Amino acid sequence: MAARQKSLTGGNGLQLPQRQRSYGFSMTAMADMLFQLLIFFMLSASLASFAMLDIRTGTLAGSGGNGGTTTNENVSTGLSPVHSTAVWTLHPDALVASGQRFPLDRIETLARALSEQGTANVLIVLRPDVPVANVIAVLEVLRAHGIDAVQLADGGAA
Repeated sequence: MAARQKSLTGGNGLQLPQRQRSYGFSMTAMADMLFQLLIFFMLSASLASFAMLDIRTGTLAGSGGNGGTTTNENVSTGLSPVHSTAVWTLHPDALVASGQRFPLDRIETLARALSEQGTANVLIVLRPDVPVANVIAVLEVLRAHGIDAVQLADGGAA
């Protein structure tokens, strides 16, 4: 044992420097993994329905722009006839139309009824926290029933 201690001290009583072991953590592997996950989720996300949505902006009828349609009936007031406009309030879990609350799975029935009664315009008031997917679903159902004149309005805080 004395011989071993002598070799560590260098024979003349001086302590030899020993290398300190340091264990480091490399962030490179984690950054690579996160980057690959980001690419995976970006490529696997379904963005086609949002990208294919045709959104046109325009002005109200009679407001001076040529984005709206004007008929003899509404030239003097600048507004659409009352019977041809429906107002829907879209909540995160339901739709309110004509003062009645409907579950979101009834949108198809409501759109069919609007189409049958000749309603050409729909104003959708969006309440807070409504998912974009719900807005897209409503717009697609309305378009499928031939109602393309849809306006969105912010409903503000509840």
